Amino acid sequence: MLPRGWSDLVRQIVLFCGAYWLYRLVRGTVDGRAAQAFENARAIVDAERALGLFVEPAVHAWATAHALVIDFASWMYLNSHFAVTTVTLAWIYLRRNERFYFVRNMFMVAMGIALVGYMAFPTAPPRLMPEWGFEDSVSAFTGVGPEDSASLLFNPFAAVPSMHVGFALMLGLAMARIVRRRWAARAWIAYPAVVTFVVVATANHWWLDALLGALTAAVSAWAARGIFARARPRAWAWESSGA
Repeated sequence: MLPRGWSDLVRQIVLFCGAYWLYRLVRGTVDGRAAQAFENARAIVDAERALGLFVEPAVHAWATAHALVIDFASWMYLNSHFAVTTVTLAWIYLRRNERFYFVRNMFMVAMGIALVGYMAFPTAPPRLMPEWGFEDSVSAFTGVGPEDSASLLFNPFAAVPSMHVGFALMLGLAMARIVRRRWAARAWIAYPAVVTFVVVATANHWWLDALLGALTAAVSAWAARGIFARARPRAWAWESSGA
């Protein structure tokens, strides 16, 4: 069942777990930067209003007015980032192993870029700004409310870029090329758009965060193809099997 044996499986698990815990540890180091995070959030609001695209209050108000919509969005926000991502990566490793290493490299680059963004530009999410009508729809599922501050493993100010959107885009477009059924490919193509709606509707990200998450995914795909795949084409290219 294991495409490359136990040693390779353990290597990938250690790599992903190590990278993920480093990701969480670094994104939680925002000691004393709450004021800057809210200042940066207000700068985003000003930029979106200047563009005439400050749509988050309207999207959030519409979603919260429909219980099924906001419950689905809250559930998706909690589960898409870790559960869907983990299960899908495991499926790619086991069933389409020749594609896995390209996708893995995209994720490694994306998490590195995201950490730089979290450290350089801490940003408060919309849910921490009730003056614009935002509420925390996810707190009922997590028990973590707006009054909770950053800790070693939790950072409420890690909004830019939105890696919910970045991960969804990298997985969605990769899976759309991997799956063989047309309906499944269409569902995976729609997946990043659904996640983008979810992060805005639940007031966890500004739409500019989502855009920067998509740009992070694009840069990561370029790096996986233009740097890593060229360095080790037989192991890390999308067509690593030589097909």
